[in-house]
Amino acid sequence: MDEIERIKQKKLEEMKDRMQILKEGTKIEVTDNDFQEKVVELSERLPVVVDFWAVWCTPCLLLGPVLEKLADEYDGKFILAKVNVDQSPATSQKYGIMSIPSVKMFKNGKIVDEFVGALPEPAVRQWLDKNLKE
Repeated sequence: MDEIERIKQKKLEEMKDRMQILKEGTKIEVTDNDFQEKVVELSERLPVVVDFWAVWCTPCLLLGPVLEKLADEYDGKFILAKVNVDQSPATSQKYGIMSIPSVKMFKNGKIVDEFVGALPEPAVRQWLDKNLKE
């Protein structure tokens, strides 16, 4: 198999893998029980943006719909994982969540960038664009 054919095969496999992942949707709920699988491991194949939030947090309730809208708009360029800090205290503690909303982007199993607070949509879009560049 020549080099071009090998590259084409690899890209095709990556596309199939991405389509399989996206069958579950671009927005998922994550808990202490499945964080490793749904965020850390998944981020090896596709960027995962994690929104640490709580029901009682007004800034969280402002940021959440912005992240969800952008997850739909970016159409599979990343997965949005929502973690309720009250229901997932171990994960929140492991990642040092001291203030919410707290948003972290995972790629290749590691945090590559993060922000805290309810940013306006243009700022979130700029953050996503910066971090989703290949």
